[in-house]
Amino acid sequence: MTNKNRKIVEFIRDEWLVQYRNNSQFARDHGIDEKIVRLIKDDPNYTISLTTLIKICTARGLSLHDFCGLAGV
Repeated sequence: MTNKNRKIVEFIRDEWLVQYRNNSQFARDHGIDEKIVRLIKDDPNYTISLTTLIKICTARGLSLHDFCGLAGV
């Protein structure tokens, strides 16, 4: 399970966070706290919650199923 979590976090970080100049804008656009964005970006042990993942997917207009296909999990 840890490997899948890392793939999810790294996908969000490497594919979506890099498009933003700052953490607070990503947080606002996706309905999450800026602290979570910092954890996604900087904490190699961060475990993303299902609630956070759903918020991010909803903000991007994706279902969890579609996200998992994109992230390869």
